[in-house]
Amino acid sequence: MRAPFQILAIPYRITSGAILYGVLHRADHDQWQFVAGGGEDNETPLEAAQREIFEECGVHAETVTALCSVACVPNTCFAKCHRAHWAKDAYVIPEYSFAFACPTEVLLSHEHTEVRWLTYREARELLQWDSNKTALYELDCRLRGVDARGCV
Repeated sequence: MRAPFQILAIPYRITSGAILYGVLHRADHDQWQFVAGGGEDNETPLEAAQREIFEECGVHAETVTALCSVACVPNTCFAKCHRAHWAKDAYVIPEYSFAFACPTEVLLSHEHTEVRWLTYREARELLQWDSNKTALYELDCRLRGVDARGCV
């Protein structure tokens, strides 16, 4: 049974000092996003992220880092069969964000047709969803060592 939360997981790698982010093209829609999916049964968001990373990318991520970025997704974005098990007042579903270092090539599932390894600016331009852009911003700041107190 689908749990009433979503996860988002951003693959990244650092090559010759450059930070690159793996952006995935969906097979069923012409859109680019990061790894995304719903929790199952009694999974925690972290467990769901680890499972989705393996299912969508074929990667056993050694370390999955929780980000502070949390978004809410309208329940109408999900199939009625998923919503049927949720509380009647679950109008929005939280989406928890994670990041994982991906030093190996990914083995895409049937959900995606392509992965592109891009800089922050390139990835941000390609992404459709604001939640993906916000989580990307947070991860990029963290990886570059930006002091959040100095952000403008």
